[in-house]
Amino acid sequence: MYSFLFFLILEIFGLLFLVLSFSVIVFYFILMALSGLEMRDFLRKNRFADYGDIITSPIAPGVSILAPAFNEGQSIVQNAQSLLSLHYGKFEVILINDGSKDDTLEKLIRSFELEKTNYVYHPEIETKPVRGIYRSKNMSYRRLTVIDKENGGKADALNTGINIASLELLACIDVDCILSSESISRMVRPFMEETNKKVIAVGGVIGIANNCDVQDGTVTKYRIPETTLGRFQVIEYFRAFLMGRMAWARINGLMLISGAFGFFRKDLVRAVGGYFPKTVGEDMELVVRMRRYMDEQKIPHKVGFVPDPLCWTEVPESEKVLSRQRNRWMRGTIETLQLHQVLRLNPKFGILGMVSYPFWSIFEKAAPIIETAGILYTTILLIVGDFSTIYFVALLLMMYLLSLLVSSFSVLYEQIAFNHYKDKKDLRKLIWMIITEPFIVHPKVVYWGLLGHIDFVKGKGGWGSMIRTGFKKAEDKKNLQEQTTT
Repeated sequence: MYSFLFFLILEIFGLLFLVLSFSVIVFYFILMALSGLEMRDFLRKNRFADYGDIITSPIAPGVSILAPAFNEGQSIVQNAQSLLSLHYGKFEVILINDGSKDDTLEKLIRSFELEKTNYVYHPEIETKPVRGIYRSKNMSYRRLTVIDKENGGKADALNTGINIASLELLACIDVDCILSSESISRMVRPFMEETNKKVIAVGGVIGIANNCDVQDGTVTKYRIPETTLGRFQVIEYFRAFLMGRMAWARINGLMLISGAFGFFRKDLVRAVGGYFPKTVGEDMELVVRMRRYMDEQKIPHKVGFVPDPLCWTEVPESEKVLSRQRNRWMRGTIETLQLHQVLRLNPKFGILGMVSYPFWSIFEKAAPIIETAGILYTTILLIVGDFSTIYFVALLLMMYLLSLLVSSFSVLYEQIAFNHYKDKKDLRKLIWMIITEPFIVHPKVVYWGLLGHIDFVKGKGGWGSMIRTGFKKAEDKKNLQEQTTT
């Protein structure tokens, strides 16, 4: 009797894994097709676009750039100068010093001639106490406002900036990112083009600046990272942005805008209560909450996506730091999906409830658990002798070829649309990364995802430290060459 039940359970598990495997294949083929169509339409639409008209247009919305900073003294002045030099007619830069323990605030005060104002802070969204609000005595820096507050984390710092933002749109960014000079004009365009659906937020592509040359806040020479983990993340970001989010934008199913670079309608963000400080996935949670609010109010809306690489950031190349990041991403995903369980297969929320939520629940949240269960299932089959080598090899080969196909198309999209990596050596390295990633990196990603689930169950919170090595500057390289020559 027990033997019969045992083999019955094995048969059921085998059937489930087969269904899931074919579901993955079908979903990713659909995503590839949708992203290809969206990329084609974007390129046609923007072939002759003149973003200079947006910069000078009197009807272009104003943008409040919110940049939280914690212990960024080493680069805060350069980062602030970069933000202030963006090409746009109507914008302000709000830097939030989130209780830094280094000289972040002192450097800002000294470099931008700041003085404490008599601004009366009445928070619409509750935040940690504000110690002071600073403006410059120099009119050259009239766009800059610096908030000094007690430490409360990124979400709390952003909420503080939202409370004093004066313009229609919010641009929430990481202070250490590099923004393209045209980033604002390109990101506000979807808000200006809305027709029957209200655009509530817009996301953009995040590029990887590791090993690139940076001069005056601009990437001047594109190279792929020198490490395996860095190259893996280049491929991963291509898949996530040019494949995944392009496709979801096509069907208006986006649930996530990168916390490093996203634009939002200020009135709506305030209406839903701002960022939720008690989650480590505050960027995803805010987008889902905004979309849920709009659906509950029965207001047609959409979340836009601009596939131009307008923001560049440094990614972790250390296993220790990357594992913390992936652990946090998993915990943030679980928290968001649990907070908004009402969306699950609820036709009231359209694509968001019927497609996006189930996809994230199965193929993002549960993926590490499913893959681990598959390994255990295969091990059990080997032990009991009920193992089909042909079936196992065929399924494994099929999933591997799917991985190659998806990653290759992601690189192809980047080359067709932007062609940043012009060196054939870089492309060869990316192709080799595509071939080897499933064997040398993916198992680690699955393991880190499992740890995220375990830490969530344990109630572990927090971000973990993100150690940066700094962007490679073109001027530093030039100086090094000159020193070598002499």
